[in-house]
Amino acid sequence: MQKRSFGQTKEGREVTEYTLVNAQGMTLSVIDLGATIVSITMKGSDGNVYDVVLGYDTPVDYQNNTCYFGAVIGRNANRIDHARIHLDGKDYSLEANDNENNLHSGSHGFHAVIWDVVQESAQSITFSYVSRDGEQDFPGNMTAKVTYTLDDNGEVAITYEAVCDQTTVANFTNHAYFNLDGHDSGVMEGQKLELHASYYTPVIDSKAIPTGELAKVAGTPFDFREMKEIGRDIEADDTQLHYAGGYDHNYALDKADGTMQLAARARGAKSGICMDVYTDCVGIQLYTGNFITPQTGKGGVQYGKRHAFCLETQYFPNAVNEKNFKSPVLKAGDTYCSKTKYCFGLEK
Repeated sequence: MQKRSFGQTKEGREVTEYTLVNAQGMTLSVIDLGATIVSITMKGSDGNVYDVVLGYDTPVDYQNNTCYFGAVIGRNANRIDHARIHLDGKDYSLEANDNENNLHSGSHGFHAVIWDVVQESAQSITFSYVSRDGEQDFPGNMTAKVTYTLDDNGEVAITYEAVCDQTTVANFTNHAYFNLDGHDSGVMEGQKLELHASYYTPVIDSKAIPTGELAKVAGTPFDFREMKEIGRDIEADDTQLHYAGGYDHNYALDKADGTMQLAARARGAKSGICMDVYTDCVGIQLYTGNFITPQTGKGGVQYGKRHAFCLETQYFPNAVNEKNFKSPVLKAGDTYCSKTKYCFGLEK
């Protein structure tokens, strides 16, 4: 475990970076602001070192970050229709930070706070945060934990846990932006992706709230059941793609029984780096960075539209309000636990 100062927030609070290193020299670096992944580095098939996630060099850049680069998202990932929920007979109004909807729990979500480190070792680190009753406008005092582990096989595992003293919502994810040819390699549309999902959740309009139905991917640009270039169909004349300017849709995973299952496989176009995603979640959001505005990232690299893709494991968007979707409601005293693994390697 390596540790260094990452600088200070706008408010003058110190932010620390923690780096895990495995036997192959692969690294995973996270900061306590947002329990955010700031880099994942490994050697490609050419022997060069690649950093495969987008990020910034300073805490202030992360605070100004509207893309949520690398951050833990909670209490609720993705969108809630009209920023309203109903729990235990009570109505709650949340921050409307995405049109009239709530996105990623609003501006004071888990991505925006400094987490405590409660456990660390050579291969793992655990962050904890106490979200007080009414924070983000959700009910209950919640204790949340996120553990990152890097093993010698190139596996980055993320385990989420939470308990709360009132009925609330628990639906965490990580918003890492991947570019398997390196964060500095530009548009990623030539990289390949496979998703183990026969259905996705279409949205009502450009505000990205699901209709509540499951639609077959077969015969549509949303079919990634066989590996294909991410950009192959991204400009197809499809209403759903027009709404999001590309992919920004939730997929219903075929094997969603609460156990760890292979959900996705991705391959770099030039680096030889591959990534397999395993999760116990019911859904995975494919987002192709359609709204990354031109900006300066870490190392002075210029980022822009479709320079990375996200694979966010989750309950379905607006699941708290949609009776057809598995519910993210966490009852008082129960334990929320979820795990996702990003397994990195080189193409054989």
